Amino acid sequence: MRREGSPWRGLSVVFVKELSDHLTSARMLVLGALVVLTAGAAVYAAIQQIKDVSAEDPFLFLRLFTVSREPLPSFVSFLAFLVPLMAIGLGFDAINGEHNRRTLSRILSQPIYRDALLFGKFLAGLSTLAISMIALWLLVIGIGLWAIGVPPQAEEMSRSFIFLLVTIAYGGVWLALAILFSIVFRSAATAALVTLGLWLFLTVIWPALAPGIAQLVLPADDPAVPLIGAQVLARFSPSTLFGETVLALLNPSTRTLGPIYLSQMQGAVMGAPLPLTESVMIAWPQIVGLVAGTIVLFVIGYVIFQRQEVRA
Repeated sequence: MRREGSPWRGLSVVFVKELSDHLTSARMLVLGALVVLTAGAAVYAAIQQIKDVSAEDPFLFLRLFTVSREPLPSFVSFLAFLVPLMAIGLGFDAINGEHNRRTLSRILSQPIYRDALLFGKFLAGLSTLAISMIALWLLVIGIGLWAIGVPPQAEEMSRSFIFLLVTIAYGGVWLALAILFSIVFRSAATAALVTLGLWLFLTVIWPALAPGIAQLVLPADDPAVPLIGAQVLARFSPSTLFGETVLALLNPSTRTLGPIYLSQMQGAVMGAPLPLTESVMIAWPQIVGLVAGTIVLFVIGYVIFQRQEVRA
């Protein structure tokens, strides 16, 4: 029997309401249209590039996601740039918007707990992001079948599906960060600007600063030490983790994401692709990092939200 004091009471109500608001909002329609148009252009350019090369590639279908043609970048490059924008757009006013509309105290005066409110908003945003990415993934698969005329292999579908899950997890990091700043800052504009600024810093500036910081901090006796240190520092950026995961999943010939050892060179000369399980194991630390980052950011926001005072 469900107890009356359960902190999850009202979770389904908040989830359904927020999900409906996201899916019908003008903001979501604009962001979705932007993603579809830009990703569609990237896929079209990739198809033209694929048609110019030999069809002997055993993973031809995966090239839809990774091949680029000037002046457009690849499909995954567009996603790495646009998914954070969509996630930030879904979460930057999740809590402070209720404060500014003076509805937060009214919601919490109902049999809805803070736990259910915060979890419901996060799950609704993540579900909206997942629905958008699944629709986009199916659209790319359909366009590929129509344009290339070659059905994908089971391993190609498995790799692309895992890539879809990783993309959703990548968006979850930025959604949790946006909700965190929506709790910390009462102004929605401030929360949006701070989140966007941190996104630009971690995506563009931090990877460029990491090698210099590693050279200053780590001893230079062994040239490989600063290189490894720079790679470790760069992985504090979710964009770096996402890029390395995509490289391992969508390029089966990738044998390592770090220093190359002689044991990893076996078969590399002949270009032998790795099995799916080995590719997943290579990218597993990056995948865990994305999921852990989402959990840590959400927990920080949860603790701060529980300690905030809500006045009528």
